[in-house]
Amino acid sequence: MSSTTTSARWIPALALVVLSCTWGYTWVLLKQGLMYASPMALAAQRCVGGALALLVAVRLMGKSMRLVAPWETVVLGLVQITGFVALQTWALVEGGPGKTAVLIFTMPIWTLLMAWPILGERVRGKQWLAAAFTLGGLLLIIEPWNMHSSLFSKMLGIGAAMCWAVSTILIKRLRSREPVDLVVLTTWQMIIGSVPLLLLAELVPGRSTEWTGHYVAILSFLSVASVALCWWLWVWILDRVPAWEASLSVLGTPVVAILSSRLALGEEFKTSEVAGILLIGGGLTLLSLFGWMSSRRAAQIR
Repeated sequence: MSSTTTSARWIPALALVVLSCTWGYTWVLLKQGLMYASPMALAAQRCVGGALALLVAVRLMGKSMRLVAPWETVVLGLVQITGFVALQTWALVEGGPGKTAVLIFTMPIWTLLMAWPILGERVRGKQWLAAAFTLGGLLLIIEPWNMHSSLFSKMLGIGAAMCWAVSTILIKRLRSREPVDLVVLTTWQMIIGSVPLLLLAELVPGRSTEWTGHYVAILSFLSVASVALCWWLWVWILDRVPAWEASLSVLGTPVVAILSSRLALGEEFKTSEVAGILLIGGGLTLLSLFGWMSSRRAAQIR
C-alpha cells in the first residue's frame, strides 16, 4: 500500500481526533462561559467570532467569497448553525449540562437512518459490529432510562441532534453536485447562521456580558478553535468519509467531555460511564481497523 493511500485514510482519522478533543473540552468551557454571559449571548458571540476567524482565514488563503450554491448554503446556515446552536443552548438552559445536553449525540442514529435512503450509504457486514459497540456505549452514557429532566428539555436536545444530522446529509448532497470550496462554504454558513442568533440574543432576556480577561480567553478559544476550526474540519471530514462513519466517529466527543469534566471538577466516574467509554472506544477502534483492512484490499486489487 502506498504512502499516499495510507495518509488518505489516516488524515481524516487524525482530524476526527482533533475535532473530538476540541469539541469535548468545549463543554467544560461552555459551563465556565455561562458564568460571564447569558446562554444566547454566548451562543451568538462564539458564532460571530467564528465567522470573523473564518473570514480572516479566507482572506489569508486568497480565496474568493463567491457564493456558489446560495439557497443550499442559506438552508445549511439556518439548520447547522442557527438551529443546532440555538437548540443546544436552550437544552442546556432547560435541562442543565448533563444528560439532556448529551442527547445531542444521538445524531449518529438519525444520520444512519437518513444516509441509506437519501445518500445510498449502507452499513455493511462487520461495520454493524462497530456501529453496535459505538451506539451501545452512547446509550450507557446517556442512560435514557434514568433521565429526570422534563420531556421538553429532552426534545430540545433531540431537536439539536436532528439539525446536525439533517445538515450532515445536506452537505454530502451538495458536495456531490457542486464543487464548493469547503472553507468558503463553512464561512458563509457561519455568517448566515449567526444573524438569527444575534437577534435571539437581543430578544431573549438575560444578564449583561461581563467582559473580563478570563471570558475573552474562553470566547477566543470557543470562536477560533471550537467554532471556526472544528466546523470546517467537520465539513472537510464529511467530504472524505461516509456520513454514517463520520457521525459514529465523532462520538469520541462526549467521551472527552465526560473525562475533561470529571477531571476538571474532581467528580467520580459512574460505572455506566466507564462501560460506555470503553464500548465507544472499542467501536471507534473497529471502525478504524475495518477501514484500514478495506484500504489494504483496495491497494492489492490495484
